[in-house]
Amino acid sequence: MIFRQPKSGDLGWIVHRHGTVIADEFGWDIRFEAKIAEIVGQYGQNPGREQCWIAERDGEILGSVFVMPEDETTARLRVLYVESSARGIGLGRQLVDLSIGFAREAGYRKLVLWTHSFQKSARKIYQAAGFRLASEEATRSFGVEVISETWELEL
Repeated sequence: MIFRQPKSGDLGWIVHRHGTVIADEFGWDIRFEAKIAEIVGQYGQNPGREQCWIAERDGEILGSVFVMPEDETTARLRVLYVESSARGIGLGRQLVDLSIGFAREAGYRKLVLWTHSFQKSARKIYQAAGFRLASEEATRSFGVEVISETWELEL
């Protein structure tokens, strides 16, 4: 497994996989893919303060994650994705660990993320990495009733 910076076509791949795989898994509507495109479209505007990793094995992309600035002292872990064929092998945790390491090296004091209560595997990764649940709210996201959660990690 290698972890590399994105190259041409990777950002579009990330939006596509979220729009097809993740939206289908959770029953989300087109607004989800639009939100992912918006987030990914912001990448590259804060050199040195943001990072993206593409996880690749034998030329096949298996996952990705972004760390982007929230403010001067807080970074946000965004758009964590692992292909279904690569789930359960620790790849999600490796991507989260890379994110935490980068956030520390970049001088952030806190790393935050947004998820949903039903995303059990992701929540286990965050909890094991030291994140704590900071808030939760019943809401409607992308056409589905959900419990949105914000998790935080003091660095």
